[in-house]
Formats: sequence, structure tokens, C-alpha cells
Amino acid sequence: MEPIVSGSTVPSGAPPTRQGEFEDFVRARSGALCAAAFLLTGDRGLAEDLVQDALARTWRSWKRLHRTANAEAYTRRTMYHLHVSRWRRRKVAEIATDAVPEPDGVDGEADTALRLAVHAALLSLPAKQRAAIVVRYFEDQTEASAAAILDCPVTALRSRVQRGLRRLRTSFPELVVLGDSGQRVDRWEAEFVTMRGEANA
Repeated sequence: MEPIVSGSTVPSGAPPTRQGEFEDFVRARSGALCAAAFLLTGDRGLAEDLVQDALARTWRSWKRLHRTANAEAYTRRTMYHLHVSRWRRRKVAEIATDAVPEPDGVDGEADTALRLAVHAALLSLPAKQRAAIVVRYFEDQTEASAAAILDCPVTALRSRVQRGLRRLRTSFPELVVLGDSGQRVDRWEAEFVTMRGEANA
């Protein structure tokens, strides 16, 4: 996704230095934020709206956030909470595909099929489980950091991740393969690593 830099996020009359710092932050990190938001929502438009709303709230607290270097953590925490809140309020039926697309012999199309399958699998999860898995694996956060971002105890974070993983592995066995050592490898986790690299490029 393209980084979001919107004039509507920063009100007119903002101090030039503070406004410039915020706009630099948005340019640098909105790509990664949008990638995470897309995994949560499954829709580019909704993902951009989610990031935009989170950034607007970040701007309102920017004076204290930029001084403590907590801006990104605050934005991510806000984004995840907004997503869970909207999911509860709207009760939107989220549709996952009945079967994971079969990859063919063309590498590009196979990669696309895998990415679609990962999105479908994530959308089958309840919002809190989905957020926990995205933060832990796509964001590559430790349990303690993920729990802080999602504002929950580590035990609750761990439980959400375990339930989500169990559901993914049961409902989408096509996304679990054997690695070179014979150990089970989650293809969605490998895809998260790829997407994380793309988002931070």
C-alpha cells in the first residue's frame, strides 16, 4: 500500500516544526501500518480508513508522544483497538473462501494464491485472535510487547494466539507444510515475514 499523508490529519495552524515531525513519521511508517491494517480488515479501503483514524488520534497526542518516542506504539495500539471496537459494533459478516486456492506452476500466481489464502484464513478468526496473531507474527513483537500494544495481560495474549493458531491449523491445513527438517512450517507465518519486509522496504 502507498503511504498515507493526508492534510486532513494535521489541522491548519499547527506549529511548523511539530507538524513537520508528524508528517515525517507518517511518511516513514504508514506503509507498514497499512499492511498490518489490511491483514486485520481484508479490505484496502477499510485499512486506509483505519490507519487514517489512528493517525488522527496520534496527532492529537503528538506533543507528548514524539518526546517519548512512543508514537508508533501508540498508533498501532490505537489502530488495533479501533478495529476490535468496529468489529464488535458492526457485527459485519466476514467471508472466507471455502478452500485455499491451489497454487499453480507460475511463481507469481502461486505467490498471489498464497497471499489470498492467508488473508482468507485470517478473516475467519475473531477480531481479538486475528489482532493477536498479526501483532505477534506480522509485527514480530515479543509476547510482552504484543500484550502492551493490545492492552491485555500476557496470559490473555498467549491464549488468543494459541486459540487462533489452533483454528488456523485445523481449518486451513493447506497452509501447514513440512520443512526440510521434517518440522511443521506454517506457510502463513512465512508469508508474514515476506509482507513485513515489503512493508518496511
